[in-house]
Amino acid sequence: MFLFGIEHEVAFLNKEGKFADFSQTKFADFNQIIEKLPTYPSDYPQLRVGDAGIKQKRWYIEGFERFADSDKPIDCLPKGIEIRTTIHSNIETVISELSESFRLLREVAADFGFSPSLISFNPYNTFFEPQPSLNDYEIRRRQASPEKQTAHISMLTYGPDLNISVANLSTEVVIDIGKKLTYYSPYIVPFSYSSPFYKGGLWDGLSVRTFVRTGKRPAALVFVQKQEQLIDSTPSLTKIARIPAEVGRIEFKACDSCDDFFIYAGLLALLKGLVLDETLLGRATVPDAALHQLSAKEAFDNDDIFKNATKVLQAAEVALGDDPDVDYLTPLKVLLAKQKTRSHELIEIFNRVSSIEEVIKQTYQV
Repeated sequence: MFLFGIEHEVAFLNKEGKFADFSQTKFADFNQIIEKLPTYPSDYPQLRVGDAGIKQKRWYIEGFERFADSDKPIDCLPKGIEIRTTIHSNIETVISELSESFRLLREVAADFGFSPSLISFNPYNTFFEPQPSLNDYEIRRRQASPEKQTAHISMLTYGPDLNISVANLSTEVVIDIGKKLTYYSPYIVPFSYSSPFYKGGLWDGLSVRTFVRTGKRPAALVFVQKQEQLIDSTPSLTKIARIPAEVGRIEFKACDSCDDFFIYAGLLALLKGLVLDETLLGRATVPDAALHQLSAKEAFDNDDIFKNATKVLQAAEVALGDDPDVDYLTPLKVLLAKQKTRSHELIEIFNRVSSIEEVIKQTYQV
């Protein structure tokens, strides 16, 4: 039995029409939105609240937490709001819940002058430097994992965690699937590309997020139960589950954000197909940074990326067989046939309107 979940990061424009990142926005600005959104007591214990207490709902503020001299945060520099779904046994209901949660978020955010905007890499800021500088406790805390050491990168990026797990698989098999998804990641991620902006203008590629992030941060992350099951790697492939519901979960973390949630449905179906597939033999413990960067620049215009994306999609389709989820692959097939990504559309709009804000105002037309 398969289980699915999605964590989707949302960026915003503020009431002045400016990109609402950490340089323009305070925690309280987003927190007033969170406070007006509902709580569903039945969500727990499958959703993790976390030590900071920020993650109380299906929506929470994504940002860089600041500490004094203990694990109790004293501030959080915000980058946006994350929506997370509960765990579902089918793709249809996970997309339905995500869509409803997004609708609620959009309505409440509008009351405070914020509008959701599709972006996967900060279009203006190219680095994040916390102010004031990190104290001794924070410096020590950042050494705890490769991901904490690169937390400054995640303050510039927006993307989903596509979560999938399968009942009754051994830890070894789940880790092997994580290695498989890491290997084929450069051919999976172009279906999601939506970050063509950099330093206030167009970048010379299709996914700045992929170019900057992958290799330093994981493509896939596997949650295990015991310390001895961890694999030592940088970036991490494995992580200790923080709640029982996370044990055996695979998070695919390499995609850009999508404003068409049926692309997420297609990607979840693709991941499901790759879990079932036994023909693709590539495995990697860490992502191939150079190959991801090639993919980020050229996507399906590159022969190698196009051929392997086709191979991966076909393998997933064959593995799914007569499973109804195979129909969710259709939007991905269309993208591949046209050799286009969402970034191509965003670039075309930018070439007409010459304003990043005007481009991203036209996203999330649902």
